[in-house]
Amino acid sequence: MITVKDTQRATVQVCFDGTVRKAFRGPRAEERFTNEVRILRYLERAGCDFVPRVLSADPDKLLMITTNCGSRVDRLDPERCSELFAELEAYGVRHDDPEMRNVTYRQQDGRFCLIDFEFASLLKEESFGKTKPTSPTSSQPQRHFEWSGCTDPGPFRTNNEDSFLGLSIDPAGVRHLGRTGSANTAGNDLLFAVSDGMGGAKAGEFASQIAIDKITRRFPPLIGSRGEGRPIGYLPAFAALFAEINKALQHLGDSYEECHGMGATLSLCWFSGENMHFAHVGDSRIYHLPSAVKGGVIRQLTEDDTHVAWLLRTGQISSLEARMHPARNHLQKALGAGNQFVTPQVGEIVCQPGDRFLICTDGVTDGLSDQAIVETLEQGPKDLSPAEHLVREAIRSSGKDNATAVIVAIS
Repeated sequence: MITVKDTQRATVQVCFDGTVRKAFRGPRAEERFTNEVRILRYLERAGCDFVPRVLSADPDKLLMITTNCGSRVDRLDPERCSELFAELEAYGVRHDDPEMRNVTYRQQDGRFCLIDFEFASLLKEESFGKTKPTSPTSSQPQRHFEWSGCTDPGPFRTNNEDSFLGLSIDPAGVRHLGRTGSANTAGNDLLFAVSDGMGGAKAGEFASQIAIDKITRRFPPLIGSRGEGRPIGYLPAFAALFAEINKALQHLGDSYEECHGMGATLSLCWFSGENMHFAHVGDSRIYHLPSAVKGGVIRQLTEDDTHVAWLLRTGQISSLEARMHPARNHLQKALGAGNQFVTPQVGEIVCQPGDRFLICTDGVTDGLSDQAIVETLEQGPKDLSPAEHLVREAIRSSGKDNATAVIVAIS
């Protein structure tokens, strides 16, 4: 074993099998041990994949063994550091020492991670994806939703490989939502998704539609079971959905020459009660535009599964260089496209009145920067829906690809 930390409070050692041993001692050792184990197990249930996972914990020896989150970071942009700790809060945990010394870099997947949760605190006591039913009740504040969706092939493409979906689901069944509309969350969930297909001929168009259709079939039974008192496990539901889509696309790609290499991105938002649960693979994106009360700064909730995005996350290139990079749209991970296994990025965020969420394909973000997205949405004409206006502006600015956007506003 290699000792990487030895202080009055703890000894941390990296074992030869790659695991990490942390022995607590000194003032309040038992309290710190108990809190870190509790926080990390909470985050594991929440699906947070950028923190250590507890493999074993011995309360008698105050010894915890966890997975390895890589090596410590020597240099990191302060803004990126703040983003990491803000991302953690989306999972319901506040790190009480939000400094670079608690940031590591995991080389195998190019991910910044967070460690040392001795003094971290839960923002709420109910964990994401717990076995407690989460259907809206009269005791929960009801949210009013307005949405709009738009897709356009652009001036240079002969077909549209993008698809989007809006569903209202309750125990009685599922209802497809129109391109624009509004609803209250009184006993029902709302689900929105965007997919961008890829492949020769019309394989890409077919791939994105398969992804969307699988959602329509898989999730309504979960809502029905919740109405019978059985809880929804969001993490297993997302994992099963993405695995099913990946398997279907792989099968078609292997069975038909014209479908060889077909694949799709998928970004999905599931609004249930006061929470929005999301899952994502590819380079389509989910943005959160918080209400003015929460700062009003646009935040990308998902991470692009591209090498260029990895270079940006690791500080090797600037955001401007990333936007101009010739390989910015080359995917490292997608559904189908030869990937045997695909693990989606998942997360949860508590919704507040005034919040907006944008789900869009890369045809939108190629044409508009994050700041341009905000400005476009603020200046939209009254005769166009927000999504249609955003898509038109993206095509006017770039227009090299299909462009699709779904915008959900909460009041």
